[in-house]
Parts: sequence; C-alpha cells; structure tokens
Amino acid sequence: MVHKTRGIIFKTTDYSESSVIVQVFTEKFGMQSYIINGVKKPKAKIPRNMLQPLHLVDMVVYHKNAGSVQRISELKNSPVLQTIPYDVIKSCIAIFLNEVLYKAVRQQSADEQLFDFVFNAIEWLDHQNDGLANFHLLFLLQLTRYLGFYPDKAGAKDAAYFDMKNGVFSNYKPDGVLYLSPPHTQNLIKLLQSGFGASAQIRLSNDERRYMINKLLEYYALHIEGFGSIRSHEVLEDVLN
Repeated sequence: MVHKTRGIIFKTTDYSESSVIVQVFTEKFGMQSYIINGVKKPKAKIPRNMLQPLHLVDMVVYHKNAGSVQRISELKNSPVLQTIPYDVIKSCIAIFLNEVLYKAVRQQSADEQLFDFVFNAIEWLDHQNDGLANFHLLFLLQLTRYLGFYPDKAGAKDAAYFDMKNGVFSNYKPDGVLYLSPPHTQNLIKLLQSGFGASAQIRLSNDERRYMINKLLEYYALHIEGFGSIRSHEVLEDVLN
C-alpha cells in the first residue's frame, strides 16, 4: 500500500553496485529500512547526496506491515538544509546527534511527538547562526523526555547531587559512582531549565562541557540496553573548543 510520510535520514549503507539500504525515522511508521536502486547512477531519480545523515525528507513509500525492508517510490529533501551540510560546527553537531539517535531510537511504530521534536530541533539548528556551544547537551537532555528517562526535577532547586541510576536529584551522595556532584549538578539543572534559544546564556568552561557530555552519554548507556559507546563527541568537543 502506498503512503506519504515525512522522514529523517539516519544511516545509508551500500547494498549492491548501485543500490543502498537507507534507515529512516519516519513520522508514520517509526524506524524503517528502505532499499533504493540506482542511487549511484549519473541520472539517479534519488541520488545519494539526498540521503545524508539527518536530512529531512518527504517520501512516498510502499509499506507492508510484515516487511523488514520497504521500498520508496518518491523522495525529496523538504525542507532543504541550508547551513548544516556546509558549516563545520553544525556538521559535527549533526554527526554526533545522528550517532546518538541511531543507537537510541529503535521503535518501529509511529511516535509523532518524538519525530516532531527531532525534526524541529534539526530545523532550529539549521537556522541558528550562533550560540551553539550547549545545543548538543540540551538536545540530549530533552530527548530523554521522549525515551522515558527524563530526570525527575522534584527537589532539584537545592540539590547537591544527581543520581544517574534513578534519575533523581538528592541532597545526599548516592552509593557507587553513578552521580553528578557540585558544580556539575547545578549545571545540569540550568540546562534542564533552558530552551534551545536560551542555552547560549549558560556559561560552561570547556572542561565542564566535556565532563557533562561524557556523563550524559553514561546516563544514556545506563537506561538504553545495548547503547554502547559514542565516539563522535570527541571530534565535536575539539571543534567547539
């Protein structure tokens, strides 16, 4: 059956001499894999440069509920990204977010709220000219709201610690080593209270930002089975520094 849906490109893998399999987070069906033939040919209907990570697309697809690999009838970039592919900082942010999303978003059913969040965040990043140093931190925190482990902000106001295992703030140091302590707890609270537009007002040193991203990735690994390790943030932090 033929359907129209918006999508966000996550990963493209060579399948044969001229074909690829592209994994797309779709508005209508969640995560789906599509085979596209002839993308490497000079006059390809859907050329490979339209399938870059985090590109936003409109698609007409053939969808079978029992199918593991679907097919695309039509695809176009919509909206066409104006700055992310050409700006070094934005490109590094996009590569990092894409790696996280690919490991974190797995549902093969519609999740329109999650889709809208990611879609709108990519658009915001594409249109923003400055103040991006904390964008990836705030994105990771806000994404947890849709993945089911958003920090419980009760008691955050005067808390000294953040218990990463239980996702709660506390005045007492949790057992083990899976927690944030001052001043990092306060930095986390500031990020939780911020939006993308105001995140640039949060002043973090390079060391504080690097520490926070490592702890947030630990937080993801604690709460997402098989999340594994992320490498692209190291390049991103070097660029942001």
